Amino acid sequence: MLKFKVAILELIAKGASLAEVMDHICLQIEARFQGVVCSVLTVDRSGTVRSLSAPSLSEAYSRSLDNLAIGPNVGSCGTAAYIGQPVAVTDIATDPRWTPFPAFQQAVLAQGLKACWSSPLVDASGIVLATFALYFREPRGPTDEERQMVDICLHLSDLAFARHQRVTDREHRANTDALTRLPNRGSFARALAHLNCEEPGSWALLVIDLDNLKTINDTFGHSAGDRLLQEVASRLARFAIPDSAFRIGGDEFVILIKDPERLRDLTRTAHAVYDVLAPPIDFKLFSIVPEATMGAAVVAGGENSPNLVHRYADLALYHAKETNRGGFMRYRPGIDTRMAARLSSIESLDAALKEGRIDAWYQPIVRLDDQRIVGLEALCRMTSPTGDILSAATFAEATSDARIASVLTHRMFSVVCDDMRSWLNLGIDFGHVSVNVTAVDLRGGRLQAALNEIFVDDSLFDRLVLEVTETVYIGHRDRPVIDAVTALRENGVRIALDDFGTGFASLTHLLDLPVDFIKIDQSFTARLPEDDVSGTIIAGLVAIARKLGAAVTAEGVETAEQAARLRKLGCELGQGFHFSRGVDRGAVAHLLMRHAATNPHGIPLTAQPTSARRAAAAPRPAQRRQRI
Repeated sequence: MLKFKVAILELIAKGASLAEVMDHICLQIEARFQGVVCSVLTVDRSGTVRSLSAPSLSEAYSRSLDNLAIGPNVGSCGTAAYIGQPVAVTDIATDPRWTPFPAFQQAVLAQGLKACWSSPLVDASGIVLATFALYFREPRGPTDEERQMVDICLHLSDLAFARHQRVTDREHRANTDALTRLPNRGSFARALAHLNCEEPGSWALLVIDLDNLKTINDTFGHSAGDRLLQEVASRLARFAIPDSAFRIGGDEFVILIKDPERLRDLTRTAHAVYDVLAPPIDFKLFSIVPEATMGAAVVAGGENSPNLVHRYADLALYHAKETNRGGFMRYRPGIDTRMAARLSSIESLDAALKEGRIDAWYQPIVRLDDQRIVGLEALCRMTSPTGDILSAATFAEATSDARIASVLTHRMFSVVCDDMRSWLNLGIDFGHVSVNVTAVDLRGGRLQAALNEIFVDDSLFDRLVLEVTETVYIGHRDRPVIDAVTALRENGVRIALDDFGTGFASLTHLLDLPVDFIKIDQSFTARLPEDDVSGTIIAGLVAIARKLGAAVTAEGVETAEQAARLRKLGCELGQGFHFSRGVDRGAVAHLLMRHAATNPHGIPLTAQPTSARRAAAAPRPAQRRQRI
């Protein structure tokens, strides 16, 4: 044994190639143990194997293993490399880790080999560098003497690989991202090319796109951005084991997932990645929290190329970025269609804006005690090329586009401002007018500038209310939106929290950001007057709002019975079809002249004459209305 060790160490010291050293080790083992055939496969960072030494196996078989992706059930060596533990297969003909690969299985059996014991060579950081396999000509596992010999050979192999690693560092850099040390796009392409698309659900791609890299580069400098990338890469690399992580673009990473537990619930896996990314990265004067959007796709078994699965994952990522930035989306058939529909919606809305076919309609907000108008909500309407009036629900998809949302909000502000000025010039008091804004508007940072540009008259500005849906407060790490709302309110803009009660931990939002108006979601109103639970909740919300100094509006009031019950529960204001649907500026002017709270001769809105009801009528939406 001593002579064997000395001979191997001399080969390493003299600069023999890694293949030469491993060939010598394999031949010495085969000479020592009758009926044993030895082989060594290397494992690269992308998770694929390559034959390094197999002097007694057929060359065709050895080469056929090149670029085979490791996995939890990939023969003996592929499994050992994946789990990082020795794997003993006592019967290749029947073992379930071999049966999925009939070509390899038959090629081994044809050489008279019936069993295989594979041991991984693991470096100090826990990365599997190679597998050391003994094939047996009879169904059995390794003997104690064979185990002892392999332990010695693994130690010698570790020395040989360490030297080889230093020699081949230049080649390694070509396949590795210089900044993050993750496998680069070239490595990912090679790993992708050799994946099997025939077994449904056997692997998946999780694409991770950093959302705040550009902002950090612009705000704190590229050194901070580089630190962010390095820390994210380090976290993803540790998380990915035994799978593989890659950096394939400036702010884009991919995890190739084969672990059955992770594949079983990709949403849970994505949330685990968010947990890994969540801790802040500390600098001397500030901290940065990595923010990311993710998309994933699982091989379905019918793809003609692994690249198609990658395309599906990219589509899911793109869809998530456009509709749920900071969230996760898994590819499902139909995303392509929905994206096409969204692009079509964007084109239609863009054309309507350019052609002046976007206008504001208004729905009255009334006092429940005397049912007279104290305010209006502005609703976005589009006139189609054929003259049809379309509600915002028909083009809601388009408003997730930042440019479109900004132009649309600017248009709504301009129209509402002009209408408010016209009504005041005519002596028509409308109370206040609320305009719905989205998280996209608030993220852009230009909302205050638009208000300053359009509402130059303080008498109009003081009557303006911005409505923000509750989901703004629970966006995934969307603190900039909350900060924007806070800044607006500090500058004198009144804020209404819309659809209150539909989000998560709603009451905590009132602690974080006090508002001037609270609009109780219509899902609570719809259960009245019979539902005691809904009534109890509404009464509680009204009591809380009063202590906070906020006015309360119940949305979705459709019957006189609902209006009466809401008044008994302490709710002051109501809005809904019982009073009026959304109407154009002319119709709402007539309503205001007859039913405004400031009109000493005003009458209850529900007592409007037939002509006024006809003017206020509009087709009832088939689904919950969406407002801009």
